[in-house]
Amino acid sequence: MSRALAIDLGGTNLRAGLSDLAAPHNIEKIGHWPAPADRAHFEEFIKKLMDAHAISRIGIAVPGLAIGTTCVWIPNLPYLDGLDLATVFPGSSIALGNDAQFALLAEASAGAAKGLSDVILLAIGTGIGSAVLSSSRIVPGAHGGAVSFGWASGDPADIGDDRDGWLERNASGRALDRLAIKAGLESGAALIAEARMGDRKSRQLLDQAAAALGTALAGAVALLDPQRVLISGGVAEAFDVLEAAVLSALRRQLPPHLRGITLAPAAFGTGASLAGASIAAFKGKDWEKVR
Repeated sequence: MSRALAIDLGGTNLRAGLSDLAAPHNIEKIGHWPAPADRAHFEEFIKKLMDAHAISRIGIAVPGLAIGTTCVWIPNLPYLDGLDLATVFPGSSIALGNDAQFALLAEASAGAAKGLSDVILLAIGTGIGSAVLSSSRIVPGAHGGAVSFGWASGDPADIGDDRDGWLERNASGRALDRLAIKAGLESGAALIAEARMGDRKSRQLLDQAAAALGTALAGAVALLDPQRVLISGGVAEAFDVLEAAVLSALRRQLPPHLRGITLAPAAFGTGASLAGASIAAFKGKDWEKVR
């Protein structure tokens, strides 16, 4: 039976699992570790996993821009920039892709976007990733970097930043951590917990992030007219306290015929990119084509 190693490499963590061709989205999780600190440790770690499980087929989700088997630009893991995995793991079958695109691949194949042809997915974690399904194909763009939605901006006066987009600085997990500090809390998770319990200040701070997200998202919905917007990543666990404020800001910036758009949590949760990496490993170079 053909098996694959799936890797979800985030800005802070690395998750790995095994799967087989019969049900590639069903992952046997084998571990969760801190992200490797440099290129040498990354290469060594992946080789050890492949050798330990006798695997030559691998799918790797990365938080940035990838073309073919090359990591082009990975903002939170710059040691990967320019690395061609085909040269590091010769003789292996490698599917490499953006983590949000792989998450959408999983959702469109067997999750909350199954049977749909046009969907936007936002993966909100350390940063903000995104992906678009259009006419049943995940849109790569001319250079593999389509839908870099963390760089959307709702503030004309913002001066920009080389490593973090406006939306990431206002609505990502890191942004929630910064808001939490303003409330005297340790983390974004604590801020969310306080908001759930009815704390007014925490609720107001979360609404700031939700308003930024909804305002920026309106432009994408107006441009693409999707059937659904999916929320994935760690911040998706706060969907219950963010949904109403995001939708309010979103619909306020849309024409009447698009205000029926709905948000939904991704079915695979934080495991979406890992499942997508597995599915891509079996699809090969044409993994963007869902059907």
